[in-house]
Amino acid sequence: MKKLFPSYVRVPLVFAIVFMALEYFIDSGDKPAFIEYPMVSVFLLVFLFLLIAIEIVVSAVDRVTYSMLTEEQRKQLEEVQEISFTESKFVKGLMQKLSRSKSIEHESDIMLEHDYDGIKELDNVLPPWWVNLFYATAIFAVVYMFRFHVMNDYTQDQEYQQEVELANLEMEKHKLASPKEEITFEQVTLLTDAESLGKGKAIFTNACAACHKPDGGGIVGPNLTDEYWINGGGIKNVFKLIAEGSKNNPSMVGWAKTLGTKEVQNVASYVISLQGTKPAGGKAPEGEKWVASEETVAPVIDSATVKK
Repeated sequence: MKKLFPSYVRVPLVFAIVFMALEYFIDSGDKPAFIEYPMVSVFLLVFLFLLIAIEIVVSAVDRVTYSMLTEEQRKQLEEVQEISFTESKFVKGLMQKLSRSKSIEHESDIMLEHDYDGIKELDNVLPPWWVNLFYATAIFAVVYMFRFHVMNDYTQDQEYQQEVELANLEMEKHKLASPKEEITFEQVTLLTDAESLGKGKAIFTNACAACHKPDGGGIVGPNLTDEYWINGGGIKNVFKLIAEGSKNNPSMVGWAKTLGTKEVQNVASYVISLQGTKPAGGKAPEGEKWVASEETVAPVIDSATVKK
């Protein structure tokens, strides 16, 4: 691959493949993965840095290897056009600017006097890109210290609060863009109109009949047609049970997120409408007899009020 593609083609190509793979496999919603998840951006930057570093090392190895060849071997390589691309004038100049290292012909100028078992050391200068990066981090540290520790611009807690406020604004915009009626425990009312009860019955048949039977007589779940309730009767308690699930029975999960609170209100109203129907084969009463009080009775909404 190195002989077919030069480094300035190979590095962007490999980076693009990794970038597209991350975008494909990471579920980041509407935003790109490197924006939604900062760690993805960090990974991409580190990966790009490593790619460039590897190319620099490989290019240096190529140059050293090429310099060790005899003239005859070099001529043979030139004849078959297999000389590394790094021997071109363009790449030579680019590598010289990036590293400022001495060429092999002039390495004797920077050779240190001491050696270790015949191994000598070169006194090359630091690469400009590394020096400039170091200067940039030092400047950033000074600006950061002056801004946050001298001028006291803002604290992390303030930044967090600002982000929370922005998130709340975005949520409000989303609610305005796609309004959806939400019903709370305090707001829930008993619906008696045929349309609401019809919607509640349809949901009950699809989601609840498997445990409570289509007529509410009960199979695994309790009988919903008598006066006895495990978690309390009345529209408010039934609404809360369907919305949040039962702590006494893990199989009775909450349906608020799946259905929506308005639909939960319809189902709860339909369940209340089953009171006293006495279906054939209904289960024996479970729980305690429910006696309504003023605090637990929700107002009844008739069809005329619902239409309004």
